[in-house]
Amino acid sequence: MKQLLTTMALGLALVLQAQDFSQSPWHIQATNIDPNNYFGITVANGMIGLVSSPNPMRVQDVVLNGVYDYYQRGRVSNILKTFNHVNMNLDVDGRRIGRGDIQNYAQTLDMQRAALTTTFDVGYKISVKHELMSLRHLPYTAMSIIEITAKQDVTITPMSVIEAPDHLQDVRSFYSEIDRPHVLIPLLTSVAKSPSGRLTVAASTSFIFEEPHGSEPKIIHEDWDYNMHLAKFYKTLKAGETYRFSVVGSTVASSQYNDPHNEAERLTIFAMLEGRERLLQRHEAAWAELWKSDIIVEGDLEAQRAIRSGLYHLYAFARAGTAYSLSPMGLSGLGYNGHIFWDTELWMYPPLLVLQPDIAKSLLEYRFERLEAARQNAFSHGYAGAMFPWESSADGSEDTPVWALTGPFQHHITGCVGWAFWQYYLVTKDKEWLRTRGYPVLKEVADFWASRVERKGPGRYEINNVIGANEWEENIDNNAFTNGMAITVLRYATQAARELGLTPNPDWNHVADNIPILQFPDGTTKENATYDGVIIKQADVNLLAFPLKIITDPKQILKDLQYYEPRMAPDGPAMGNSVLALLYARLGNVEKAHELFIKSYKPNEVPPFGVLAETAGGTNPYFATGAGGMLQAVMFGLGGLEITEQGITQLKTKLPRQWRSLTITGVGKERKTHTVK
Repeated sequence: MKQLLTTMALGLALVLQAQDFSQSPWHIQATNIDPNNYFGITVANGMIGLVSSPNPMRVQDVVLNGVYDYYQRGRVSNILKTFNHVNMNLDVDGRRIGRGDIQNYAQTLDMQRAALTTTFDVGYKISVKHELMSLRHLPYTAMSIIEITAKQDVTITPMSVIEAPDHLQDVRSFYSEIDRPHVLIPLLTSVAKSPSGRLTVAASTSFIFEEPHGSEPKIIHEDWDYNMHLAKFYKTLKAGETYRFSVVGSTVASSQYNDPHNEAERLTIFAMLEGRERLLQRHEAAWAELWKSDIIVEGDLEAQRAIRSGLYHLYAFARAGTAYSLSPMGLSGLGYNGHIFWDTELWMYPPLLVLQPDIAKSLLEYRFERLEAARQNAFSHGYAGAMFPWESSADGSEDTPVWALTGPFQHHITGCVGWAFWQYYLVTKDKEWLRTRGYPVLKEVADFWASRVERKGPGRYEINNVIGANEWEENIDNNAFTNGMAITVLRYATQAARELGLTPNPDWNHVADNIPILQFPDGTTKENATYDGVIIKQADVNLLAFPLKIITDPKQILKDLQYYEPRMAPDGPAMGNSVLALLYARLGNVEKAHELFIKSYKPNEVPPFGVLAETAGGTNPYFATGAGGMLQAVMFGLGGLEITEQGITQLKTKLPRQWRSLTITGVGKERKTHTVK
């Protein structure tokens, strides 16, 4: 009885030590988790995405950025799910624990540190704290830190597991130990072929123990089947004793390294010998540097946490120094096959450009490296210049499923790419980049649009047979957003040439001057030549006011808002409401802006972390495009930031009554701070 009371008291003490993050603007906490209604949150470093699971010490997916192969999903490529190498098993007194054996299961994402902490109890025997992170300073490496506290005398058997998803082929398992006088390095490694056999992928893990060399636990390797093997150890704990160890793991593919097997092991050895403290310090320092660019809302904790979540996910899904881009679902899974759309340039890129220009530069480098493929695409369709694909993956050719007409017809993507390149120059004024990267793309984009228009007379250089931003209107003529984007980038190409002291093609401005923007008889901007007022998927016409700034008259902007807002589909994607919120904020109607800001994300949150689905009531998170739109409503709408010829400036704006102040830090290359009160 005395031992039972001691055990219960220890358990109560552990519960009392648990932190309440309900009032923290940096933490997203999930309790009372329903495994049947669970949408995981992602810890990522721009290269490796680890998607959380409702099951203890597990993740749902490990996504490897920039690596694509064919899964027989729509006959197009898919971003690669690699080995699940961060999973763990745990035996307690010889019994494997599962979901049914645990109590007090809770998970908390610390956005400031980009770490997911899971805590749970196993009856009156142990309490477990499991912390998982995708290390920011080591792009291919993740780390778990495990603390197990005994409530009574107990024997634990932790296991580091590598499992191969079913689509990986020819899986090979390896275990080795590198013995040195001061340390033993155990290496658990798996190597396999991608679904088509075109790529090789590898993952390797190792333990980090805190005992002196020679007294660390003995590792036992078990090879269970072709798709799973593990390394485990036994440890006996006394009541009240806490035992801590870590696991580091790296995963790479042959598209990144010629020899992924050896490189995965080298990277894991490096991390293991760095040790837990050094890894933590460098990971946290890298995230602290990112968070120097932040958005701070005073007076509205819920909005602050939602804004931080959006920023966290964009920061987590991309990184500087690469040529990788952002898919609509980032590194949260296989949504949209991990392909790159206009979602990147028009929705996710602008917040990153303002707050993390070096990350934004990586997204542009992805397009630049695929410029030749875009030229080939234009050639294939009978046009000049470069025609970027609607869905892009590894090589930059069109990767849209054949059944979707967006591939051959959603041509505004080419304008979106050119638009993004010029915005980077406006923010950075990097003339050497403009000469070697920006202008070569803008020139090809302008040549495409000059060849794409049908020259039917003054004011009638038409762009026919397209799909616009509102994808529910297929094969229409003179779409407002498409025409507006063509006008914009033709003029940007002219400006870029002059900035470099070059003579622009005079045809570019001539074409821009003759592309029509259609109107209804009452002066409302018409979405396309045959548009008759039907429900629309998302904003199209309203994008002419922002970000294109073709329509600048406040009366016209309001007229278009009042016409199209009631026609927005309730099951449309989140970013439609965000641009409406932004425009109302700029018009001074901040309460309407706030209402639409809430509508742009709140109905899309799914349990238990409130990650964003694409649509209200949807089940395909995380929709990073929606996060980008919501952040733009805050930054460019309520915050008044503006990208201009003079760099980033700030318009005079007002805040909704719920907010006491809005501060945006680390803006642009100069890392300025902008405040609205």
